[in-house]
Amino acid sequence: MNAQGHQVDGYQVDRATRNAFGRVAVLMGGDSAERAVSLKSGEAVLNALLAAGVNAFGLDVRGSLLKVLDQPEFDRAFIALHGRGGEDGTIQAILSQAGIPFTGSETLASALAMDKLRTKYVFAGCGLPTPRFRAMASAEEADAVLAELRAPLSVKPSREGSSIGIRKVVSRDELIEAYGAASEHDPLVLVEEWIEGPEFTVSVLQDQALPAIGLSTDHVFYDYDAKYLSNDTRYQIPCGLAPEQELRLHKLAVDSFRVLGCRTWGRVDIMQDKEGDFWLLEVNTVPGMTDHSLVPMAARAAGISFEELVVRILKDTLEHRHA
Repeated sequence: MNAQGHQVDGYQVDRATRNAFGRVAVLMGGDSAERAVSLKSGEAVLNALLAAGVNAFGLDVRGSLLKVLDQPEFDRAFIALHGRGGEDGTIQAILSQAGIPFTGSETLASALAMDKLRTKYVFAGCGLPTPRFRAMASAEEADAVLAELRAPLSVKPSREGSSIGIRKVVSRDELIEAYGAASEHDPLVLVEEWIEGPEFTVSVLQDQALPAIGLSTDHVFYDYDAKYLSNDTRYQIPCGLAPEQELRLHKLAVDSFRVLGCRTWGRVDIMQDKEGDFWLLEVNTVPGMTDHSLVPMAARAAGISFEELVVRILKDTLEHRHA
């Protein structure tokens, strides 16, 4: 047992690495719509760091994010904040200006990946496959959207995560209703053509793809309940693809990660249509780290324990200076 009462017979950092890390703040909670999930992720990360012998403590940044700078001194931050404030470049900018190293992507990449609409502009501009899409700014645009895109459609807030506010629609009335619901979360609404077929997620760790996971659920799609609440979501590892197809999937995930400028770790969500072609949906720069989460699941399939995973993510803060 260590000083905090945690078992020490699993993955452990060496003394030099522990000293180099110094005191680590695990940032969690916050005020976004994903607060509850973030608290679970942060608690899991904190427990894993402590079990590995890292001097870490949890910090719920509810209220002004600037309060993080008024907390007890720490040497680096593990960001376990989901949604606005944590994934959109805000906390990254604050920590950068304070000269505090932090895990994951920098300010620009975080902000870009959080904005699904502009992410798709980048994918399209770089020639990466993504479903046809357009922005929707008012319910009056419903007819124009249906004339331009082929139903069924996916309607989603551009800058939310965890599938919050997403709906599948097939008619004008459903589109108007879905737009209203999505715009309550974000005035910027993304509408894209729905891809019928299997869904895959690929975790990226230090510029390498981890084993892909195939997802299936009895829900209409892999929504918030399927991600965090349901116990009947099915995860396929191996993902069920032929080896050459999985290599294509891995390459597409890493390519999308790179074109957005993301760093260290994240997760890429991808659909496959009935012709076997892959279509990029989005990149998550601070994915969930709960007991239902996909990055830890993929890491386990690659032989990486949860403790080793969080330590490897944290180690990149020693190699990169955030400016």
